[in-house]
Amino acid sequence: MRVKRSRPIVVRRAPGRPCQARVQLAHGIRPAAIGRGSVRPLKREGDGGTPLGRFPIRLVLYRADRGRRPRTSLPVRAIRDTDGWCDDPLDRNYNRLITLPSSRSAEGLKRGDHLYDLVFVLGYNDRPRMRGKGSAIFMHLARDGYTPTEGCIALSRRDLDAVLAEIRRGTEILVLR
Repeated sequence: MRVKRSRPIVVRRAPGRPCQARVQLAHGIRPAAIGRGSVRPLKREGDGGTPLGRFPIRLVLYRADRGRRPRTSLPVRAIRDTDGWCDDPLDRNYNRLITLPSSRSAEGLKRGDHLYDLVFVLGYNDRPRMRGKGSAIFMHLARDGYTPTEGCIALSRRDLDAVLAEIRRGTEILVLR
């Protein structure tokens, strides 16, 4: 029996706008913010680039205090007060979900703003992990005006919900220039 492969969600840099992108969904093209370093074929920790390539969606995270559990066939987890993401290349937990506080550099996931109310964790530099190649590449909510991210892909809530409606196990995010 042949397994039908799902169509990737294509993210392409917007013409003339190095820190913005267009996301191709089944029902149209949606605007998005990408990294301040634009799309990079050779991503490095701290360069602000969005990595070029094809990435699976590993996990859906959400703020239970700000919305209902997302309906999807992907693994889903509510963000806890102590959740963080390690971005220290010298730590053994580099590019992994960790418990805060941490003696190493890590980003807290329970933010005061709404950027991480819904997050898709992308399978970038995780299997295997390579020190310094970059961490915490997510698809999450955008700031007003689609200002640049640190390397993530950011969409409006309406558009991120549209992505959620399209994804299933095996869906990949394809980032192009």
